Amino acid sequence: MMSRASDTAYRKIRSFVLSGEAHPGMQLTEEQLAEISGVSRTPVRDAVQRLENEMLLVRSASKRLSVADWSDDEIDEMFTLRGMLESHAAQRAAQKMNAGSLKQLREINEALTKAVDQTTPDIATFLDANRQFHDLILECAQSPRLSKLLPALVEQPVVRRTAHHYSREDLMQSRADHEELIAAFTAKDQNWASAVMTSHIRRAFHSFSVATKSSAED
Repeated sequence: MMSRASDTAYRKIRSFVLSGEAHPGMQLTEEQLAEISGVSRTPVRDAVQRLENEMLLVRSASKRLSVADWSDDEIDEMFTLRGMLESHAAQRAAQKMNAGSLKQLREINEALTKAVDQTTPDIATFLDANRQFHDLILECAQSPRLSKLLPALVEQPVVRRTAHHYSREDLMQSRADHEELIAAFTAKDQNWASAVMTSHIRRAFHSFSVATKSSAED
């Protein structure tokens, strides 16, 4: 069982990695991480082990610790696996979703639309609404296994902070995909929901790839 200090270290280091303060390939030491998390090196080691299991941190052959930096092929595989799992979640959710959840999805997508429609799109609000939208679908799928497997696949590529490179067209397309998902859920059509989610995640992969290249050129 993990200690409270290990949990604290895990949360703070994870936040450091995912918030954009760290960058892909950045080398880290236990001393640095102990300072970031405000705990001693022993709980930091436990936290690092968990983050290595989540593939957010990696060790080289010489045991040097660094923030994960994935190849294009690895990113493609992450999105492929995510597409398979999220399409399955959408298929299950189409069968189980009630009127209250549909209303919530519509409200979340309205907030997302307002964020995109601003003169300068509000990316932070867009990302938050997008996360809520997908989280609610996962919740409606009522699958503990999916709930354990999916979050890591969704979060791993976030280490590459690319959101500000997404075009308004990308953001509007995401909103349109969400509208079609809501239509599929309203019709309780599992095949439609699954197909739309598959294309939605593949489109997200290609947008991500373009945004990543733009980030690298900055």
